[in-house]
Order: sequence, then C-alpha cells, then structure tokens
Amino acid sequence: MAEPAVENINNIERRVTITVDVAPLTSQVNEQFMRLTKTANISGFRPGKVPLDVVEQQYGNDVKSEVYTKAIEKRFGEFVQKNNIRVAGMPNIEHGSLTNVTDDFEFTATFEVFPDISISDIKKLKVIQYETTVKAEDVKKTIDVLVRQRTTFKKIDRAAKLGDRVKVKLKSFIDNKEAESTGDEFIEIVLGDTSRIKEFDSQMVGLNAGIEKSFDIKYPKDHNPMELADKQVGYQVAVIEVHEPIKPNVDEKFAKELGIEDGDIKKLNESINESLLQEVDKRLQANIKQQVFKLLVDSHKIDLPRALIDIEIRQLAETTLKKLESDGANMKDIKLEPSMFEDRAKVSCKLRLLLAHIVESHSLESSEEQTQGKIKEFSINYDDPDQAIKWFNEDPKRLQEPKALATEDNVVKWFMSQCKTEKKAINFDNVISAQFDE
Repeated sequence: MAEPAVENINNIERRVTITVDVAPLTSQVNEQFMRLTKTANISGFRPGKVPLDVVEQQYGNDVKSEVYTKAIEKRFGEFVQKNNIRVAGMPNIEHGSLTNVTDDFEFTATFEVFPDISISDIKKLKVIQYETTVKAEDVKKTIDVLVRQRTTFKKIDRAAKLGDRVKVKLKSFIDNKEAESTGDEFIEIVLGDTSRIKEFDSQMVGLNAGIEKSFDIKYPKDHNPMELADKQVGYQVAVIEVHEPIKPNVDEKFAKELGIEDGDIKKLNESINESLLQEVDKRLQANIKQQVFKLLVDSHKIDLPRALIDIEIRQLAETTLKKLESDGANMKDIKLEPSMFEDRAKVSCKLRLLLAHIVESHSLESSEEQTQGKIKEFSINYDDPDQAIKWFNEDPKRLQEPKALATEDNVVKWFMSQCKTEKKAINFDNVISAQFDE
C-alpha cells in the first residue's frame, strides 16, 4: 500500500487521507461479540446464553464504530510517527459512516504542525545592563519602613496631625451623587500615607474626635485610579477617634527582634545592606530576563498553531477565574471572553516555542546541579530551608518549576553571550519599584 501524501494547506496546517485495512479488524469485532454473549443483559435470555446473532443485531453498530474508531486513531498515530510529524493539538478526523463498513475505508485528518523556527541574528540585538549602588540613605529608608511596620497607636484627646491614625466614617459624592460610604462602619487611615492624595489628609489635620467636616477635592487629570481623574469629589467625614503613633526606638531590642542576636546596630545596618544588595541583584537579573524574552518575541515572526493558542487562552482564563474567586469576586457576574486573552496567549505561545527550540538546539536543559541550586534559592523563603529542599525532592512533579526556571537561566546566559550590551546607571528606588526605562 502506497504511503499517503500530505497536503500542505498553509505553513502549519496539513491534510492527509489514510486508508484503513479492514481485514485485521474483523477478528477484533468478532472477539467483542463473543465477549458480549457472556456479559450482555438482553430481555428474554439468561446471562451468558445470548445467541451470537442477537448480540450482533443489538450491538453491531456500536462495536464496529468503537473498533474502527480506535483503528483510525492507531493508524493516524503510526503515520505521524513513521513520518516524524510533530502534530500540534488534536487532529480533525473526517470519515464516512463506520456502521456499514464492509471493505477497506478512508479517513481524512486535518491537523496543525509545530512551525519551523529559525533563530535570528542575536548579535544585532541589545540588552541594557542596569547598575546601581545601595547607599546609607537606602538602608535608613528601609529601617524607617521597619519602624512603621512595628509602630503601635494609642488613643489620644487632641487634634489630629500628620502621622496620626484616625478612625472615621466617610461618604463621598461625585456630581452630587453618592459614590462611596462606610455606612455604620468606620475606616482607619494614617495621615500622611502616600497612597492617598495629600489634599485629603491636609483637610483632616487639626480635627478632633467628634468633629464632622465637609470638603471638596479636585483630582488631577493623571490621577490613578482613572475613575477619579479630573473629578471634583465631595467628602463628608466624621472623626470618631484620634490615635498617636508609638514608634519603637532603633536600639538593641529593635535589632534583636530583627535577628541580630547581640543587638548590635552596626550589624543590623550591615545585614540590611546585604539584604538590599541581594534584592537589587535579583531584580536586575529579572529585568535582564524580561528584556531577553521580549527581544526574542519581538524579533521573530512565527506561524502559531491555533490549537496551542486556544490551550493557552483556556489556561489564562482558568488562572484569572481562580484569582478573582480568591479575591472574593461575585462569580455570577464574571464572564470572560476568549478574546480578552488572545494577545497574551500569542506572546506566551511564541515565547514557549522559541525557548523550546533554543534549549533543544543548544542543549541548554538544566543539569541536576542547576535544578538543585534553584531549589536552594526557593528554600531561603521558608522557615525550615532543609525541610523545604526535602519537600521539593520528594515528588518529581515539584521539580518541574525549578528545573524550568534554571533552564530559562541557561537561555538568558546563552543569549547574553551573543547579544550587544550597554551598561546604564539607575536609581536604587527605581530598581525596587521596577521602573526601568528601556
């Protein structure tokens, strides 16, 4: 029997018509019938005593369809394996009725294949290598944050000032319509918190418990969130209580609480400096990886199999739904359209195909040592690092993520060995807030 010819519909879509030999399948059909004579439950016959012709009449179509469908799947699989075809997704199989088959029959399979990938000249691409330093003022700002995190508040009978925490009931109005209200509940706000527009806190300074105040605030055009941008918002605020901050002293006790056994403040500063250096390095490396991946995606044109895009869309949608549910969203009101994830899915698919090709072409899959190194990095974030390492290694499935990340590191290193690079200074705060300007 001649090998079927594959038709190229486009760069990644193929069609082939394959013949299935019926003769070898006849014995399988008969074996199914014989088994059914012993197990079939047909009215008028005792179990195990159903005549063969009755079984064939009752179950013939179902048995033949099952046997022939499996034969189609097997024949297609053999064809794909023999011809080294890399099928992407499930094929679309078309055939005539399988219940009336008496001779060899044909089926047509339409399917997508993984695209041929050719990596562009990496030497033409450029990665910015950002550099920064950790200064004494950065250490001080970090200690200030730690102080704020450990600050307690005490109720006090005086007017509120910046730094105080005030308990308030609040209503807001936009275009004379109520936009927000705490109702019978209250909220607590720390005056001077930079997450709020400063004009609001300015209105609160000087108010005592028991005071009510109404005022308007004009939000700037570039305000975030955009719902308030360029809006005139009216507020009605009732102050319930004022609390003053009780800040801990940066002393021996403070240092001990942060893990410095002898309470040495100098050692505390050195420890924080080291932590900041590690954090900066981690963020700079993450930025390089982000640049490399973006350059790979932007510099290559690939025909993406629709099947892969659809799989990625489903995964993105499922992840989004789980996140919304965990955040307490009303799932009855949530409807996610596939088109919402189309662009992200295409980028993810392209990157995944490129990474897989590079890894295979240059033998960049992570070694056992590299995978264990990544696990060791993960374990630092656990209370018991040794137990965490053991947990990862107890199940091969748990090794998949560290192995994949270590492999990605290999790809980045390979890319960086070939591309152009440019060193550029960047402010420490911009690194921490991930505000890179490439």
